[in-house]
Amino acid sequence: MYAIIETGGKQYRVEEGSTLVVEKLEVGKGETVKLDKVLAVSKDGELSMGQPLVEGASVEATVVENGKADKIIVFKYKPKKDYRRKKGHRQPYTKLKVQSINA
Repeated sequence: MYAIIETGGKQYRVEEGSTLVVEKLEVGKGETVKLDKVLAVSKDGELSMGQPLVEGASVEATVVENGKADKIIVFKYKPKKDYRRKKGHRQPYTKLKVQSINA
């Protein structure tokens, strides 16, 4: 059994017991999150698609950790113009462990 959910503007395929890294959610470590934007659910080999969401379906997940990803460097320059800008960015994330898929 798996589901396709949407959170943070991205879509994820999740199964019970799987972990996934999503855009930061405003919840603490160890709390339970209910994700209601379920686009599709596959149960016993039968796929039910939403228009755009599946009615009454949800995914429950537990927050494993909140953190920041590795730093990426954004470097801009224009040749022969003495223009250089260097910035770093660390994207915040939330790591979730899927507990159950309710269809």
